[in-house]
Formats: sequence, C-alpha cells, structure tokens
Amino acid sequence: MSRFILCEHPLVQDKLAQLRDCNTPPERFRALLEETSAVLGVCALQSLSTHPVTVQTPLKAAPCRRLQTPVVLAAVLRAGLGMIPGIHRLVPQARIGHIGLYRNEETLNPVRYYVRLPDGLDRSFVLVLDPMLATGGSASEAIRIVKTDGASKIVLVSLLAARAGLRRIQKEHPDVTVVAAAVDPVLNRHGYIVPGLGDAGDRLFGT
Repeated sequence: MSRFILCEHPLVQDKLAQLRDCNTPPERFRALLEETSAVLGVCALQSLSTHPVTVQTPLKAAPCRRLQTPVVLAAVLRAGLGMIPGIHRLVPQARIGHIGLYRNEETLNPVRYYVRLPDGLDRSFVLVLDPMLATGGSASEAIRIVKTDGASKIVLVSLLAARAGLRRIQKEHPDVTVVAAAVDPVLNRHGYIVPGLGDAGDRLFGT
C-alpha cells in the first residue's frame, strides 16, 4: 500500500501483544500506549526537515542538524490523548491540538463536538493521533479539519488499522501517510476492529 508505514519494531510488537491482552489493567494499558506511541512517533517523523548548524563541543566545533519545521500533535478525543505523552517527550516543543469526534453508533459516521488547534498549521508538520483506524470515518474527518486550517504535511499515527480504514484514508486523503503497528483484517457489524483490542478509550480510562 502506498503512503503506509508498518512499524514492525520488536519493542512495538511486544507492547502491542500486551495492549491486545484483555487482562491488561488500565494503568498498564496507559503506560504501554505511551511507550508504543513514542516508537511510532519516530517512524512518523522520519521525513521531518532539518537545517545545518554548528555546535561547539567541549573539544571542537561540530557540524550538526536541528529541526526546521514546527511539529503539531492533533489528538482525536478520547483515545488519542493516550498517545500524546510518548511523542511529546520526543518533541517537547511540539504544540498540541484536540479534535473531539464521536461515532454515531447507528450510521458509524463521525460527529464533531470540539476542535481546538494551534495557529500556523500551514507551516507545521502535523501528526493526527488516533489509536484505532477502524472504518476510517473519524480519522478522515480529523484530517479534513486540519487541512481546513491549512495543514499540508500530515501523518496519521494509529496503533491498529483495519484494511477498510486504510483504503478509505488512501481514497479520501491520498497525500497523507499512515503509520501503524499492525493491520487487522476485518470489522465487526459494530465497526470494531477484529481481533483488535476492544475500545481503546474505555481501556485507557477504565470506563
């Protein structure tokens, strides 16, 4: 699949196995999602632009590179909140936005209820954080929202993706790269990824 990065790092796969486990308690689930997101963030930011600088070491001046493009983390509520801490540690200067969407359980379509994004998305590298790319409805709507605010360099970071969700993003946003730890084959009649890991938001917050 074009514009898709499957992160098969052994640490990610080990943590994903624990995240899938129904016996993993919420406090451990939160820690695992944070840790996994950090590694996924490294994959997602690999095309981030840099510029040359010279740094004085204790011995001699050294040619180096520093980040050039501002980074914005746009979390899709609720579950996207669990991905922020791990990636924010990597890029502490990144600004954070929130996109509130919930899924209509009858139509499975996303319903928008809150959006708060930083200024300057047109000059930023934007990571849309949504752990479960199921039907792709919420993720596609979140991407549309950040594009409306001017974003053009966008990567969708998900823990799990369903094939149907990937196809939808590729169709509706062919310019957006998707990074995920695994691709699951099907959705059930309620639109949940199978085998998946259940509702990421419920498991994250113990609800």
